[in-house]
Amino acid sequence: MKSLRILHLEASSGWGGQEMRILKEAVAMRLRGHVVVFAVMKKGLLVDQARKEGFVVYEMNFKKPYWLLTLFQLLRILSKHRIDIVNTHSSLDSWIGGIAARLFGARVVRTRHLSTPIKPGWNSYFLYGKLADRVVTTCAAIVPTIVEQSRKNPSLCRSIPTGVHPDKIQVDSKKVTLFRESLGFKQKDFLVGTACFMRSWKGIGDLLKAADLLRNEEIRWVIIGGGHIETYRQKAKDLNLDGIVSFTGHLEDPFFAIKALDVFTLLSTAHEGVSQAILQAAYLERPLVATPTGGLNEVCIHQKTGLQVPIFSPKEVADSVLYLRDHPDERQKFGSEAKKLVLERFTFQTTADQMEEVYESAFLKN
Repeated sequence: MKSLRILHLEASSGWGGQEMRILKEAVAMRLRGHVVVFAVMKKGLLVDQARKEGFVVYEMNFKKPYWLLTLFQLLRILSKHRIDIVNTHSSLDSWIGGIAARLFGARVVRTRHLSTPIKPGWNSYFLYGKLADRVVTTCAAIVPTIVEQSRKNPSLCRSIPTGVHPDKIQVDSKKVTLFRESLGFKQKDFLVGTACFMRSWKGIGDLLKAADLLRNEEIRWVIIGGGHIETYRQKAKDLNLDGIVSFTGHLEDPFFAIKALDVFTLLSTAHEGVSQAILQAAYLERPLVATPTGGLNEVCIHQKTGLQVPIFSPKEVADSVLYLRDHPDERQKFGSEAKKLVLERFTFQTTADQMEEVYESAFLKN
């Protein structure tokens, strides 16, 4: 197979899981001999990150009033770099990028990073059907909807979750011990926690309610991460959970904190794909308690790698935590199976292999 010339388009100006995946994937494709170029929203945070990695990055405005100008800019980029594949990632860049690619004759791969519903009707039909040769999602739950609404052949739409790099998930056992001590809990306390950027749909409220239900047990709760932390600190205070729930704030290296937990939870109520945090916890052999939202049920497999609970169900969360506390053999089994699952299906090596297959199949399309 020849070296492909790939153009990534990104209209988002943020820096989160979506942008991180795009950049990691670009690095992986470059290592495999492909040429990768970026066209990113002006002043978007991906611009500097991609340039630091040595990529050619064009800045442009993907907003609708600028589409005509952007279209001509994209056509020049496509011609200058002789682009084979255009990979679009957000709604705005998918429209204008898809049109530009069709005019130039390049293939289009549309990656959808969210598990939220897509607009039905002509929007889905054109954006995922006519303006895309292949569609990639980051969790399996959204694939049937895209296939139905775009009227696309199911073989042209597949889920490729963002895997983890096992070699980068390194944990110093001394840091784990020090972390548990730093929380001020007793050594014998059973630790349950989560790791996420706190948003309204991450289920932190349900975790706090579960902690309230188990306040008389020797169970302590740890919430790792930043985001809307003050909102949930106040909710914990309102529930009189001082000394029961601890907030760490953002940790640049969260692995030792995740490893310190006896049970890892992720109680998202919407929007979730295959979370990096739950994959990291699984690789670190933590038994899981999670909702089936989005791609979480691909990692938290009920009675195999952990226990699934319905969304908005603090009582079921509390019951699951008690069960795992009282069944250490089950915890060990779930943790072992969770790590095995990550190594089999959710490494970034697998992500890169599968994305390369998609690019090659799109390029070879008749």
